[in-house]
Amino acid sequence: MRIYIQAKPDAYEDKIEKIDETHFVILVKEPPIKGLANRAIGRLLAEHFNTSPSRIRLISGFSSRQKVFEIDEA
Repeated sequence: MRIYIQAKPDAYEDKIEKIDETHFVILVKEPPIKGLANRAIGRLLAEHFNTSPSRIRLISGFSSRQKVFEIDEA
């Protein structure tokens, strides 16, 4: 499953806002430095979808606020 993310790093709190089934706005406390925010987004997605963080992969948007993650449903 592909998930489309609008990332907001350096936020006051970690939070997921669901727009529809595949689009989310995710706020994380971590700064967008050296992939810290990307890893935090992956952890939040893993918690939200009740899966392991190793099943979450960043497909595109490594240095953009618009990101595409893939969740391995196997």
